[in-house]
Amino acid sequence: MAKIEEKRPIVQEIADTLNGSASAILVDHRGLTVAEDTELRKTLRDAGIQYKVYKNTFIRFAIQDTVNEPLGQLLEGPSALAVSKDDATAAAREIAKFAKGHAKLEIKGGIVEGTYYDAEGVKAVASIPSREVLIGRLLGSMNSPIANLARVLDQIAKKDEEVA
Repeated sequence: MAKIEEKRPIVQEIADTLNGSASAILVDHRGLTVAEDTELRKTLRDAGIQYKVYKNTFIRFAIQDTVNEPLGQLLEGPSALAVSKDDATAAAREIAKFAKGHAKLEIKGGIVEGTYYDAEGVKAVASIPSREVLIGRLLGSMNSPIANLARVLDQIAKKDEEVA
């Protein structure tokens, strides 16, 4: 009974980490060197993503009866969990970018905004630009017609000055 009590805080830590997260991505990190793993952790930390290796049993208990329960089918072999609280695509984007240069890192799947995605789905989510980039594009497209109108009016004004 004492062993169960020792493990309960770890399960609670995982549950707290996943609670309210925008996305949670499971990866198999087998084969990464210590230097590569350190580089991955630094990259994810700089992007505001929590990354930690847990025992599958602990993850399974933590996701039981939650929106993250579909991750249970991916819990075979070593598993590391990357969780983003704010940007739904950040974890998928950073993991996929790192995996391109490091073939040993394998994306298993994940939950993004409450929806389960397999490995290919997570890679598709990774191709979605960040929220800031999308807002920038929207503002740019809204600004473009106004800028074009201003240029046309300026040209008309210059033409009228030349005629006068």
